[in-house]
Amino acid sequence: MASAENIYREKMQELQKQLNKVMQTINNHSKVEAFLNSPFGQYLDQHPFVTLSLLVFVSLSAVPVGLFLTLIVGTAIAACLAVLIIEGIVISVGGVALFCVLFGLAVMSLGVAAVLCVSYVVGSSILNYMHAYRMAVGTQRSGPMLPAREMTTAEKSFKTS
Repeated sequence: MASAENIYREKMQELQKQLNKVMQTINNHSKVEAFLNSPFGQYLDQHPFVTLSLLVFVSLSAVPVGLFLTLIVGTAIAACLAVLIIEGIVISVGGVALFCVLFGLAVMSLGVAAVLCVSYVVGSSILNYMHAYRMAVGTQRSGPMLPAREMTTAEKSFKTS
């Protein structure tokens, strides 16, 4: 049993030496020295219970704060993606609506053009028929197509000038 206690003491002393080396390395750091020389650092050095309480509080609050920050970042990313998705959907729906309107206008313009073409063909055919009829009637009678009317004084003065 004595040998087990000696091994335990040796390991504890070795662990204590390693811990002291780590503490010296930390205490010799310039930022740690500046903090320990500040009034807050001196207060914590004089009140170990407050220091321990503050250390436990900071250690335990790291997880909730980290989760909260993760939630914030996740929400921001989700909001950005949602905005992009919604914007894409709105643009797609707007594009489809624009396509439908333009397609309707194209069909309507084809219909109007067809009506105008038919009107032109029918109108020109009627005028050609009427002109051909007048020419045929005029050659048969070999006279003027319409009875002559007397000229007004304004027409006479315009003709003479």
